[in-house]
Amino acid sequence: MMSTETCYLTIAEAARLLAKKELGAVELTTAFLDRIEAIDHRLNSFVHVTAERALADAARADREIAQGAYRGPLHGIPIALKDLYETAGIPTTAHSRVLLDNVPTQDATAVARLAAAGAVLLGKLATHEFAFGGPSFDLPFPPARNPWNTDHFTGGSSTGAGAAVAAGLCMGALGTDGGGSIRIPAAMCGLAGIKPTYGRVSRAGVYALAHSTDHAGPLAWTAEDSALMLEVIAGPDPRDSTAANLPVPNYAAALGGDLRGMKIALVRHFYEDDERASDEVVAAMNAAVAVFEGLGAVVEEVRLPALQDFQACCMVILLSEGYALHRPWLDERPHDYGRVMREKLILGGIIDAADYFEATRMRAELLASVMKVHETFDLVVTASAYGGAPKLQATKGYVIFSRPLLMTPFNVTGTPAISIRNGFTADGLPLGMQIAGRPFDEATVLRAAHAYEEATPWRDRRPKLNG
Repeated sequence: MMSTETCYLTIAEAARLLAKKELGAVELTTAFLDRIEAIDHRLNSFVHVTAERALADAARADREIAQGAYRGPLHGIPIALKDLYETAGIPTTAHSRVLLDNVPTQDATAVARLAAAGAVLLGKLATHEFAFGGPSFDLPFPPARNPWNTDHFTGGSSTGAGAAVAAGLCMGALGTDGGGSIRIPAAMCGLAGIKPTYGRVSRAGVYALAHSTDHAGPLAWTAEDSALMLEVIAGPDPRDSTAANLPVPNYAAALGGDLRGMKIALVRHFYEDDERASDEVVAAMNAAVAVFEGLGAVVEEVRLPALQDFQACCMVILLSEGYALHRPWLDERPHDYGRVMREKLILGGIIDAADYFEATRMRAELLASVMKVHETFDLVVTASAYGGAPKLQATKGYVIFSRPLLMTPFNVTGTPAISIRNGFTADGLPLGMQIAGRPFDEATVLRAAHAYEEATPWRDRRPKLNG
C-alpha cells in the first residue's frame, strides 16, 4: 500500500491485516510518523511526537503477533492522546505554561489500558488550555487547524485529536468532553467521537476542567473504531471513585444489521427553534431521519426543555468547578495562564454558592426530562453544530457564551452521546449529527451510528491534504 492509503485505513481494517500478518506494526507506525513529519507543520495537531517510543511499541507488537500472542484489535495500532492525559516519562502540559515542565511518573488509567492492549503511542495532541482556554494564540503551542481547510477551526477542546485523526496522522485518539469537547471536534473534522456515560471511563490521571461534567472517550474515523477503543478503556477503577463498577459490553459485537424495532426521538427544536442552524444542517438532519426510517427505526419528534436551559446549567457548573480546581494556581501565578483561560476562570470566581446550588437543582430536573423521553425512546437524535467549522482567526475564545452549544445537554445529563458525520457544506466542510442514549447504553448508540455510517457515503470522503 502507498503511505497515504495505509494511514487512511480504519482501526478495524488495520487490525485484521495485523492479525493475519499481512501488515507489520513497524511498517504501519513508520507510515504515520512519516506523514506527521510531512504534514503536521500545517495543522499543529501534535505538541509532542514520541517517535522512539512508538517504534519500540510497534516492534514489540510485531514480535508478540509473530509469536501468536495477539492481544486484540488495538495491538499494533498507532494512537495519540490529548495532552491532558498523564504519561509516565513523557511531558503532559495541558497546553499551558502552568504545566510546561510537567513530566508525570504514572500513566492515566485509560493510557495504561491502551498500552496493555498493545496500542502504539505516537504522541501528545494539542488542546485548548486545560480544555477551556481557547482557541488562543498566546499559549506555548499554536492552535490546531482543520485538515478540511486549514483556515478553519477544528472545534474544541480536543483540537489536535480532531485534526490528527481526520488528516490520517493517527488511527484514533483519546479526548475529553466537559461541554462538548470530544463531539465538537468530531463534528467539525468529520469523525466519530463518543462521550460515554459519566463514570464509564476512568478519569484518573486526566487533568480535569469540571469534575461533574468531564468525560473521557475516543475519537476515531468510524463508530466501529470508537467502539473498539471504548471497550479497551472502559471499566471500574479504584483510582477513580466516580468510575462505575459495571461490566463492559463487547461493543463491536453489538454492531451490524438494521434498526428494526428501534425508537428514535428527534429533538428538532434545539437547532430550528431555540437556535437556528444553517439550511444545510437542517436539510442534512431531515435526510438523516429518512435514512434511519429506511433502516427500520421509528422516528418521532419530541420536545425537551429549551437548549438555553441546558447551556445555562452546564456553564454555571463548569465555570464554578473550573475555578475551584484552578484557584491555587490562579492565585499564585495568574499570568502563566493565557488570557482567555484566565478571564474565564475569573468569571467562574464570581458565581456564588446559591447560583451553583440552583444549577445542580436544575440539573436534576433537566435529567428527569430526558429520562422521561427514554421511557419510550431508545435514542435521542439532534444536530451537533449549527454549520461547518468557522474560520479559526474569527473564532473567539468566548464563543460558548454567545450561543448555546448543541452538545451541553448530554454533559448535563451525563448520558452517552456520539457525533458522526452527516454530510458536507457546499464548500466541503463536514456536518455532524448527535445520537444520545440511556445511561450506560453506549452499545445502542454505537449500533445506530454504525448503521447510519454503513448506509451513507460520508465516511468514504477524506481531506485532500498532502505535504
